[in-house]
Amino acid sequence: MPRYADCMLGIDPRAARAAWTVFLLALLVSAAYAIRETLVVFMIALLFAYLLMPLVDLVARFATRQISFPYALAIVYLLLVGAIVGFALTIGAQLADEANNLATRLPDLLKNRQWIDQIPLPGWLEPIRARLVQTLQDELNTGGKDVLPYVKSLGGQLISGAKYIVYIVLIPILAFFFLKDGREMRQNILDSFIEEERRPVVDGILEDINRLLGEYIRALVLLSVSSFIAHVLFLAISGAPYAVLLAVLAGLGEFLPAVGPLAGGILVLLVSGLAGYTHLLLYAIFWICFRMFQDYVISPYLMAKGVKLHPILVLFGVLAGERIAGVFGMFFSVPVIATLRVVFIRLMRTRTRELVAPRSEL
Repeated sequence: MPRYADCMLGIDPRAARAAWTVFLLALLVSAAYAIRETLVVFMIALLFAYLLMPLVDLVARFATRQISFPYALAIVYLLLVGAIVGFALTIGAQLADEANNLATRLPDLLKNRQWIDQIPLPGWLEPIRARLVQTLQDELNTGGKDVLPYVKSLGGQLISGAKYIVYIVLIPILAFFFLKDGREMRQNILDSFIEEERRPVVDGILEDINRLLGEYIRALVLLSVSSFIAHVLFLAISGAPYAVLLAVLAGLGEFLPAVGPLAGGILVLLVSGLAGYTHLLLYAIFWICFRMFQDYVISPYLMAKGVKLHPILVLFGVLAGERIAGVFGMFFSVPVIATLRVVFIRLMRTRTRELVAPRSEL
């Protein structure tokens, strides 16, 4: 009777279901975009939990049997607080001094043009060096006035923005609950929303995503640490000003796929050149050699079993992520694309088994 009524009204039931599905999907995407800041906080907390998971498992494995998993988690958090305090007392103090000094000197440094003549150029560009220098000076004259207010306002927002402080406090708390109740939440999702015959497939997908995200975030942290150590050693030995600050910026660049390391290298060249660093060509050679070692030796080794994406797909994700959510979109672009790839591969394998199984029975 309902089907007859639909036909009488000229409504195709399949088209109605498809339209309803599209409507719900659009509503879900709109809601996710509206609460994107909250989702970013939860995603960062989830990645932070993945970062701490190996250490928590290590403490739980080697601790006595009387220590439960929550106590092992508490021990890890105490160690983390100690590490943060130690960092603040050593590198953090110097980092703050260098940042304050650079912010104070930046207006005067932008007026100094002697560093431009020290920029290394290929031999075939030397005849037009004067023209290039003049163009760069004009850009600095027009752009510097725009950059300084932006930097000052950005610094004020970072210092006075109470919500960012709340986020910084909230992320470790959320990560604690992800670590403590993650397995239980995963099982509850399977039991509540997934049909029994589909649970093994969904459980396999969740396990693949769990392994992928864990390996990816840990690899990123190790790449960032290696970049920081290499830069701080080279810059300190070669006498570069603001060595710790520039090394931190270079290390943070590792968290932005494809464009981050290049942006970090350019930023080091610009800031150190403004501050009177005389070994710009030497740093450029160091950066090229380090990127070759980082990209072709360390990174493939750390991500051998994790992210396997073509560079074109990575660049597409970075550009699309920047348009959608800015810097956070660039950061999350690779794990999102890699997760979609894992889900697609797992579903295709399951589909292939379902098609092959009836034939084998014949």
